[in-house]
Amino acid sequence: MTRYSRRTLLKAGAAFAGASAIGSPTILSAQAARIKIGHLVPLTGFLGAIGSYAQLGVKMAAEEINASGGIMGKQIDLMSEDSVNPATASTKAQRMIEQDGAVLLFGEISSASSLTIMQVAERNKKVFFSTGARSDALRGKNCNKYSFHCDIPNTVMVNAVGTALGQKGMVKGKKFFTLTADYIFGHDLLKAAKAFFGSHDATLIGDELIATDVTDFSPYLLKVRQAKPDVVCCNLAGNQVTNLVKQYAEFGFPYPLVGFNLNTGDAWAAGAGNLGGTWPTVWYHTLENPTSKAFVAAFTKKYGKPPENHAWIDYVTMKLLAEAINTTKSTDSGELIAHFEKQSQFDIGKARKAYFRTWDHQLVQEAYPFTVKPKDQMKDQWDMLVLGDPVPAANDPLESIYPTKEQNPCEMKA
Repeated sequence: MTRYSRRTLLKAGAAFAGASAIGSPTILSAQAARIKIGHLVPLTGFLGAIGSYAQLGVKMAAEEINASGGIMGKQIDLMSEDSVNPATASTKAQRMIEQDGAVLLFGEISSASSLTIMQVAERNKKVFFSTGARSDALRGKNCNKYSFHCDIPNTVMVNAVGTALGQKGMVKGKKFFTLTADYIFGHDLLKAAKAFFGSHDATLIGDELIATDVTDFSPYLLKVRQAKPDVVCCNLAGNQVTNLVKQYAEFGFPYPLVGFNLNTGDAWAAGAGNLGGTWPTVWYHTLENPTSKAFVAAFTKKYGKPPENHAWIDYVTMKLLAEAINTTKSTDSGELIAHFEKQSQFDIGKARKAYFRTWDHQLVQEAYPFTVKPKDQMKDQWDMLVLGDPVPAANDPLESIYPTKEQNPCEMKA
């Protein structure tokens, strides 16, 4: 065994420290030449399937931006991780800011996790762009000046589907039964649904709150059978929608199943012939828009499948963030907040440009109802949905389907 004297070890340690000191400016310089952005999204659990699409979308956007010269001439260092659950999301968000040097955060689908990230963003005075959470409360009573909301909120989804159902004579005088996810998103969606029913002469005759880990819906569907509603409405999220749709088809009910929430990844997973009715979406890959079509073509070529709506929204959010940073020439949260509060408009691949509202930081944009193609008319497993006309109509203000200041209790602290 070789032994070393204390003097030898001390010299070696000093030499190593000297080498580290010489190398550190280079390392620090390389780090400074990159813009670190934290991205959190559920990759496991009941939202994992659609979260994986979001991660593919944001990675593609970052690669495209870096290939075109980056942001302010600097490359994006994208840190994209599984948010897992609200507590883990909060911990990871704090670490990304405090230890990893993220200049901003974005992502998430779960409203519960998004709420905890919003709290981290406010505490650290860093902007957070919530890309997939839909609870009205996040941009309402829980709003804060550092958080922006990119997806359509629950009220808009209800208005989009409700308008389409009303045109078919399926609202006025009808009896509804709802199946609702038992967490902040579901509670919030049910509140919006009740408001819609109350203002359109419809009656809610039953509702069941369902835990997010439930996979067998038989007990709830038996209650539906006993209630005999005119319409059954799904207020669930993630793969629970897929499971419900499949089981609902097996029961063979005469009551149409509609929904105030659905992501296209979950619709595809339901399989041909199982899904029917009218549902809402924020975007679909068949949109006839040059920007949208270019994105779809690039995504499909890269990944061998069309993008789901979360792939689109995380992709366009990364692009609009890059545009904003290049415009302001700053990653400072205050500068970015001021920029977005000017209601700058962004091309997000729809007929009308979008903008963030100054007072609640909601991205105002079109939404769409959709119906389901018959199985024999589908070209492939993804050719399932038929988009309805955009909501609101072309001649109506975009904000006409969003909660007003009187309806939204958002009060941002200075």
